[in-house]
Amino acid sequence: MVINLSSSPPSSFSNSIIRLTNSKSPISQPSFKFKFHFPKPLPSPSSISYSSSKKPFLFHKNRVDFRTWALAGFDYGNFEGPQSVLEAAAVLTAIIVVHESGHFLAAYLQGIHVSKFAVGFGPILAKFNAKNVEYSLRAFPLGGFVGFPDNDPDSDIPVDDENLLKNRPILDRVLVVSAGVIANIVFALVIIFVQVLSVGLPVQELFPGVIVPEVRPFSAASRDGLLPGDVILEINGSDLPKPGPNSVYEVVDVIKKNPKRYVLLKVKRGDQNFEIGVTPDENYDGTGKIGVQLSPNVKIAKVIPKNLLEAFSFTGKEFWGLASNVLDGLKQTFLNFSQTASKVSGPVAIIAVGAEVARSNIDGLYQFAAILNLNLAVINLLPLPALDGGTLALILIEAARGGRKLPLEVEQRIMSSGIMLVILLGLFLIVRDTLNLDIIKDML
Repeated sequence: MVINLSSSPPSSFSNSIIRLTNSKSPISQPSFKFKFHFPKPLPSPSSISYSSSKKPFLFHKNRVDFRTWALAGFDYGNFEGPQSVLEAAAVLTAIIVVHESGHFLAAYLQGIHVSKFAVGFGPILAKFNAKNVEYSLRAFPLGGFVGFPDNDPDSDIPVDDENLLKNRPILDRVLVVSAGVIANIVFALVIIFVQVLSVGLPVQELFPGVIVPEVRPFSAASRDGLLPGDVILEINGSDLPKPGPNSVYEVVDVIKKNPKRYVLLKVKRGDQNFEIGVTPDENYDGTGKIGVQLSPNVKIAKVIPKNLLEAFSFTGKEFWGLASNVLDGLKQTFLNFSQTASKVSGPVAIIAVGAEVARSNIDGLYQFAAILNLNLAVINLLPLPALDGGTLALILIEAARGGRKLPLEVEQRIMSSGIMLVILLGLFLIVRDTLNLDIIKDML
């Protein structure tokens, strides 16, 4: 699965958080965004993909509309609270099951032979057989696959059986391959509709300044008198940009550029305005840090539909807003690939981000799940090996050749090379993201 989370001016529906901490990374890593209800296409949200083959999640931090946002460098290193981690993992597992169920049902309802349905990859933890299908739970629940007996040497199904997937008409195969994407789109709609009915949709009002939600003990900010709840109105005598994420970027940028140099902040505390001088500590990479969280100065309200018709209207607007963000994010990723490639992360980062969302506001899991579903749908249609889009591309090539398939060896070489690349990349990212966790950093 590939997820794109990037750090652009936000659009999310709850408090955005940026951390300037005293950890080894001054401003950490995934990024989120703030989103107005109802969202317009924003510069680059999130994308994920997953195909019906044995492979792990990949995670690309480009832009995402979860509950929070942060600069490239959101601190995802804390798995505080096992419940929130389990909630995030449950969301990912549900998305996998829905995606693979789409493939499975599209084949099953057409009478196409299916041999396996797996959640996860790697060694089998538990399995059972029903109607000639092996259902299994595997050791690493970060992917999944539906298996077909088409080229299984151990299968007793004749190779010319008309109900083997490879022997079915092109339209039947297209439906099976694309059914996972369709399932995720439908699931995203259901999630948004449930959110609208149960908790409503968030509306935010922006106010001037940047809030300081948290000040770390013994940090530069703590030493110099900054307190949680303070609102930064000016920095070094300059007004901050208009209310919103850009004002947070401005504060972060000035602090990073001024290690061990005096920075003057105009602060609002309660009904009083006064000035505080802060001297940022120097981080390991030479940038400044003061040990605080920062977020745009916003207040969030909820909009509840008055009737079922309005609920459908809210759902449609929210869905198209998020879908626009996902598509725009994908475009930005390809247009700026040299800048975004370094932001790719793996399943550890996804679960950490989801846990952060769940820990801060359980309502945020709705949008977390909807975004992942839409990302999965969009990215999985890309014509790349190991993605459903790659399989669709091969079927379309066959159609263009008048029904003549590419040689089996060529198809297998294309798909197996893509799957191997994704697995290797996934393993690399799992190791790297694990090393980026704060708990691991503190042990090193």
